Amino acid sequence: MRWTECSQGRVFVLRLGSNEILHEVIEGFASSNNIKAAHVSAVGGADKGSRLVVGPKVPVSSPIVPLYHELKEPHEFTGTGTIFPDVNGKPVLHMHCSCGREGTSVTGCVRAGVKVWLVMEVVITELKECKAKRLKDSSGFELLVPDAE
Repeated sequence: MRWTECSQGRVFVLRLGSNEILHEVIEGFASSNNIKAAHVSAVGGADKGSRLVVGPKVPVSSPIVPLYHELKEPHEFTGTGTIFPDVNGKPVLHMHCSCGREGTSVTGCVRAGVKVWLVMEVVITELKECKAKRLKDSSGFELLVPDAE
């Protein structure tokens, strides 16, 4: 296990509107507001056409080939994630969510493009004095390195 200690900074409440792409808006907001690291939670609606990364194809190969799922109708949405900078200092959101409709659900990563349906409420809790970064490893993914300098 690797770890680092941070302190809580500013807290932001955002309301996203129809057709906004969740990760693009949050990363843009983080960049504009000089948020380097944060915890993020979101609740609202995901519109039809939203895409989730729902796992790797099996057998797992190198490079890893992701599976995608597209929502065919609007869904209820809840997600939690983190923002940490990449090697260039750009804030990158890593958020997993669950989307449900009429007793069925799908869970996955929002990076493929979750489109807001009507409203998405987002709370961003900034982490200050944080050394963590997302650095590329042998998997090809930019993974969290908590104690990066």
